[in-house]
Amino acid sequence: MAATLRTDIGRLRRQNEDAAWMDESRGVFAVADGMGGHLAGEVASGMAMDAVRELAQSGVEPGIEAMRSAVMRAHSAILSHAGTHRECAGMGTTLSLMWRAGRFMYIAHVGDSRIYRLRGGKLEQITQDHSLVAELVRARLITAEEARHHPRRNIITRALGTQGDNTPDMLAADTRSGDLWLLCTDGLTGMVPDAEIERTLLSLPLEEAADRLIELALKAGGSDNVTLILYRDEEDSTWNRD
Repeated sequence: MAATLRTDIGRLRRQNEDAAWMDESRGVFAVADGMGGHLAGEVASGMAMDAVRELAQSGVEPGIEAMRSAVMRAHSAILSHAGTHRECAGMGTTLSLMWRAGRFMYIAHVGDSRIYRLRGGKLEQITQDHSLVAELVRARLITAEEARHHPRRNIITRALGTQGDNTPDMLAADTRSGDLWLLCTDGLTGMVPDAEIERTLLSLPLEEAADRLIELALKAGGSDNVTLILYRDEEDSTWNRD
């Protein structure tokens, strides 16, 4: 088992509103991309990570329902905080969370951060973006390449702490020894094409690949905060309650 985390403010932002957290011993990994007024996005993404930490340390068995409950508690907490703190009005956050348990990777996902799996030399996006341009791509009105440069590419259709639809997608993906998992905010995927991410993951060791992906995002303009986690499980593992 090996995992590494990177985050960078980027070249244009004044603060880092991304957040990430991982607990290798429990197989819990999460990234979030906050949004809102001055520092409010940082508050929202931080509250999402607080909920993830509480879940990981609660002693409950990994599973879809435990994760769904934790995500919705985070949503309620963010919404409540925004309602009582004027400076945080309108804040929200994406959340991409995965929890390794036996042969499965349980996933909870809201927004346009992403989870990928590299298997057999092929990179596959496991989560589905909740964004305007992703809906246009799925409707075949624009191409994936057009979506990367679309003027409304930053509009997301689901986020924790916001009004409207905030229901998380809940998934159970199979995992095999040697699979490489990538969790990242759109500060990476908005700057670096999937094909380049795939080449980087195939050509470099874990730590070097993480550094290189950040470098590629910054070289491409670094217009957003960029955060990622890389995780590889080289052997079968079971859940450890402590």
